[in-house]
Amino acid sequence: MQIRPDEITGIIKAQIENYETKVTLSEVGEVIQVGDGIARVFGLDNVMSMELVEFPGNVMGVALNLEKDNVGVVLMGDDKGIKEGDMVKRTGKILSVPVGKEMIGRVVNPLGIPMDGKGPINASRVRPVEVIAPGVVDRAPVNEPMQTGIKAIDAMIPIGRGQRELIIGDRQTGKTTIAIDAIINQKNSGVICIYVAIGQKQSTVAKVVDTLTQYGAMDYTIVVSAGASEPAPVLYMAPYAGCAMGEEFMWEGKHVLIVYDDLSKHAAAYRQMSLLLRRPPGREAYPGDVFYLHSRLLERASKLSEKLGHGSITALPIIETQAGDISAYIPTNVISITDGQIFLENNLFSAGVRPAINVGLSVSRVGGNAQIKAMKQVAGKLKLDMGQYRELAAFAQFGTELDKSSEAQLALGRRMEEILKQGKNSPLPVEDQLVIIYAGINRFLDDVALEDVQEFEKGLIKYVNDKHKDVIEDLKKEKKFSDAINKKLDKAIAEYRATFKK
Repeated sequence: MQIRPDEITGIIKAQIENYETKVTLSEVGEVIQVGDGIARVFGLDNVMSMELVEFPGNVMGVALNLEKDNVGVVLMGDDKGIKEGDMVKRTGKILSVPVGKEMIGRVVNPLGIPMDGKGPINASRVRPVEVIAPGVVDRAPVNEPMQTGIKAIDAMIPIGRGQRELIIGDRQTGKTTIAIDAIINQKNSGVICIYVAIGQKQSTVAKVVDTLTQYGAMDYTIVVSAGASEPAPVLYMAPYAGCAMGEEFMWEGKHVLIVYDDLSKHAAAYRQMSLLLRRPPGREAYPGDVFYLHSRLLERASKLSEKLGHGSITALPIIETQAGDISAYIPTNVISITDGQIFLENNLFSAGVRPAINVGLSVSRVGGNAQIKAMKQVAGKLKLDMGQYRELAAFAQFGTELDKSSEAQLALGRRMEEILKQGKNSPLPVEDQLVIIYAGINRFLDDVALEDVQEFEKGLIKYVNDKHKDVIEDLKKEKKFSDAINKKLDKAIAEYRATFKK
């Protein structure tokens, strides 16, 4: 092999001519301690709170504790490959998530990385996970209904767009079912839904996604999942990430429904992080700012003013209680932040009342403002009848003999209780709800046997929709009961009663 000096010279000359010096300046620190998903880093003097920092092996962390001589960083991944002396690099970016319509229909983790095996998400925008909630001037009153399709809620504990309504109860009382039914009911309403699963088993999340897909709800839903096996920082970040995804749509003038399932696990993850960061513990070992943890999240649910596009985020946070104790630390915190609560009771659930809503302890602080006029017209009487029924039922337990009017009131209450029962994943349009509640409060069911009430209800709704479609159309258009609608509805119910087996 012959060496040709001129060729070697030419190559060297070309390399000298094309030689570029690229200087990259980055602020770096050094890991001084690592363990339990927390790293203490020395040298990042200018790092910002909530800034992303990069560890070896592409593990990302979030700077949370900015102390005098070191920075407490929570790791968003496994800490096994990180050791003392490792170099940590600032990214200059605040923790953000991808947002936009590309996220709809996908299952993602709190960093926006897809978990459904459907390929990458090409989102064009990102939003910081922590932002300041809209101020008083930027908000509009909550006066537009957010229909859940659940009779007991839409009639007695109404939810409005921009409201924060807490769903609270023991485990296995149907809290998630109510939230999922509310999401299914938003079909064809233009509302975008976000379901945030915090600390749930992956099998549970898969079941939820399967249900939403089955009812066509994944077409307008984003599922953000932080599984039970994920590190505490990922669980901590999940609801804020979901909220940031919702805010993108809200500022575009759209309506969003977001479910946080559940904030008890979120508070526990934050407690774990705080204790490992050596923040001083308070009541039940929660840090002093655990109220701020949830208030700054739930305050972001709002209805924007007309000037800002009238978009809204409606939040349904879920809290799990122990043995029905709503006076525990986290439940009372969240109750005081929200605009009402739907309380689910174990005893009612066991007695076959589904949804197991305790109407006495449940409340909506927005009230009738979040109802259409027709629902207001029937809901007032329904609430009164149910209130009297509960008092009489408690009195009748002592075996006291009751007069005829009290007996009639008890019979009516029992039938109304049957009417308010509803199967899983079967939300009803508001017009169908109005038909059956109207029939109940106007005593059309008095001679229907208790065990036949639900069959009567299904048959009546089908009969009115098939044979008296004009009544449903009038209710949709006018949104109130007029004398003309009442006459038509009375006639339709009387016709159906004649065909129904006594």
